[in-house]
Amino acid sequence: MADDKEQPIEVEGTIRSVLAGTMFKVHLESGHEVLAHISGKMRKRFIKLVIGDRVKLEMSPYDLDKARIVYRLR
Repeated sequence: MADDKEQPIEVEGTIRSVLAGTMFKVHLESGHEVLAHISGKMRKRFIKLVIGDRVKLEMSPYDLDKARIVYRLR
């Protein structure tokens, strides 16, 4: 049943540091900092991210310390 599946939480943040293995520390607007990785579509299209970039993230409601970067904002 697809309706029972938990929807991801969408938030925006700023990349603070670049880590190994396409991982990033992202500072959220709420003041928290999360560990994030690039989504498969961004990796496939070779989207480059650098410190200071604004990004849109998806987070699981079960683990609020990790996220997936789904979009680079302008």
